[in-house]
This record gives sequence, structure tokens and C-alpha cells, in this order.
Amino acid sequence: MNILVIGYVWPEPNSSAAGSRMMQLLTSYRNQNWTVTFASPAQQTDHMANLEALKIQSVAIELNNSSFDEFIQQLSPDLVMFDRFMMEEQFGWRVEKHCPNALRLLNTEDLHSLRQARHQAIKQDKTFNILDMHNEHTVREVAAIFRSDLTLMISEKEVALLKTHFNVPAAQLYSLPFMLTIASEAESQQSPSFHARQHFISIGNFRHAPNWDAVLQLKTEIWPLIRKALPQAEMHIYGAYPPPKATQLHNPKQGFHIKGWAENAKEVMQQARVLLAPLRFGAGIKGKLVEAMETGTPSITTAIGAEAMHGSLPWNGVIVDDPTEFAEAAINLYQDENQWQCFQKNGERILREKYDKDLLEAPFIKHIIQHQKALSDIRSQNFMSMMLRHHSLKSTQYMSQWIEAKNKKEA
Repeated sequence: MNILVIGYVWPEPNSSAAGSRMMQLLTSYRNQNWTVTFASPAQQTDHMANLEALKIQSVAIELNNSSFDEFIQQLSPDLVMFDRFMMEEQFGWRVEKHCPNALRLLNTEDLHSLRQARHQAIKQDKTFNILDMHNEHTVREVAAIFRSDLTLMISEKEVALLKTHFNVPAAQLYSLPFMLTIASEAESQQSPSFHARQHFISIGNFRHAPNWDAVLQLKTEIWPLIRKALPQAEMHIYGAYPPPKATQLHNPKQGFHIKGWAENAKEVMQQARVLLAPLRFGAGIKGKLVEAMETGTPSITTAIGAEAMHGSLPWNGVIVDDPTEFAEAAINLYQDENQWQCFQKNGERILREKYDKDLLEAPFIKHIIQHQKALSDIRSQNFMSMMLRHHSLKSTQYMSQWIEAKNKKEA
């Protein structure tokens, strides 16, 4: 296959879970010896992955510019994957027009509209209700899902939400969690021991609103309680793109350290004894919690943090929402070697049973190939998609064309 991936941003696997997820998908495509081109209208960054090492061509594209039309006609891909619904809005109609036989695959990373609605509920100091999702953001995202031939979902809970509340056909959704290379039992035993580790860690891209909120929760409500009980312990906060408001929280006297960018997230993770992730809102699978399991680091998190990550398996730590109880759980786990080792084993089991690439990759690739081969039949049965792609509902296309015409006139 000839694959085109249209990225919302250039992948940064060391900065975010979304970046790691994208690299997993790209690697899976290359494992089939498929030709892969990654295109994005975003600015390139210092932390972006080296796509050339995977023999993936990188192409800069522009929003609201017909130069993309010529580009995609020459490339003539068999499959186009849109990274998040905003890219489907911008480029989906162009792909449909110039490569009508290409499979249109939407990669959601997480359900953005769910994360945003939960965030708004937090701002309004109220309990989240599913009706909070009835807004323009959700309409746009769900419409993009309906227009696409297939949508990749990272969270089983979000798959269920789309099917039951928004009536998205099951055939248009594919549940695919992180695809990881699982360490052997011998490799896991080489992880630093309880006594070889010290301090607490929290990690996450500061540009991601749930992560910044979690840092504030730690600073104001949770860490003072932990520090009082464990005066020698320190809180180490890592994450890409720390803004001044974050670095201003750095206070060594309180044991609260804003470390910023970590060149190797797993390396700093396995030096810590406990990961703290007091996430009050969010969606999808949390990369920091997966990395904690990979490095043998038990975690304290919330119900939102652990959502859709472990099924019926016991968590690799403690799940608690109340800040005081969160601090108490962290204090107890930090001092209890037996409990710590038990939670570590729980994490290893979750990884083996839910995130093993060897179990996930082949069925995923098979599903894509089958979908591409049966594309004509699949589309003929998807009236909702046909309706949403009708010219009377293509506001994003006409807005894009208007902007392009306006830019040309001004130039």
C-alpha cells in the first residue's frame, strides 16, 4: 500500500502520548513494507522524530491552498490517515475529490470532545454529564467520524460512548490501544528495586491542559500533605514546553522541582519510586501511566487517569479521586515495599494482556486491508457518511476555498 498520513503536528514521541501513538502506527505501516508519506501544515520542532530513519518521506503542506490537490494527485495514495478530526475537516474533501478510491482513516488519539467537555465541567465546578458534550466541538468531531471510512479509537470506553450515545455504527470504529514491545520477565527483573529508587515523579507535556491542571493539584493540595509526612521526599515534575507560570512553581525548599524536558522519559521514570497523576479530566489512554508500568513504577492516579486502561485487571497502584486520600495513598505506597512490588507485578500483567504489539498489530493490519478491498460495498451501506459529504453540508470546503481566494486577491 501507499499511505499518506496528514498530521496535526509532527510526531514527538518523547513529548506526548499522542506522539508515541503516531510512531507506533507509522512503524506498523512500515513493518508491512508499505510506502509512507507524512505531511503536516504544522511548524517543525526540535523534538520531532526522525522520520527518515524509518524511510518515511516528510512533506510540508499548507492549509487552504490548492497546492495540496496537485500533491495528492501525484502521490495517489491507497490510504489516507487523518491525524485528529481537524485534519479531516481541512483535507478530507480534497482527498475525496482527487483520490476517491483511497481509504479514509481517522486517527482520534483520544476523543477530543469528551476531554473538552470534562474540562468545562471542572471549570464550572460541576459533575460531568454526557449532555455536556452536546456542543459544536462534538458535532464537528462526530461528523468527521461519520464521514470517514474507519476511525481508530484508543479507548474502549470511548468506542462504547460513540456507539450508544451518538449511534456511530460499530463497523466504522476500530479499537486499538497502544502497541508496545513487551519486556521479557528477565528484562523486567533488571528494573531498579524499591530501595534503589527515591522521590515522586509526575510527567506530561505542559501544553496539554489535563497535565497542567494536575501540576496545580499537586502543588496546592497534594504535595504539602505528602511533604509533611515525608520531609526528605521530593516531587519531580517533567514535561515538554514548560511555560513561565510552571517554572515559577519551582521551589527546592518545599521539595517541589520543575524539571522540564526529559530527554529520556523512561530513564527518569525508573529512577522514581512512585508516579503521581492526579488527572481531573481527560480522555484516551494516558502515556505516562503506560510508561510507569513499562519501567516498573507503581502509580497513584484518579478514575479518569486509569479509565479504559486496565479492564478488569488490578491496577498497578491506587485509584483515588479525593486529594487527601490521594496523598495518603502516596505516602503509604512510598514506604511499603511489599505493596509496591505487588503493584509492580500488576503493571507487568496489564502490559502483557492489553498492550502487546505482537497480539495487536496483525489483526489491525488485516482489518485495514479487508476494509480497503471492500470499500465500495462499505460506503454504499453508510448513508450517514454519504449525507454528511453532500455538497449542501460541506461548509469547511467552501470556507477553505473562500480563504484561499481571499489570500490570492490580497497577494
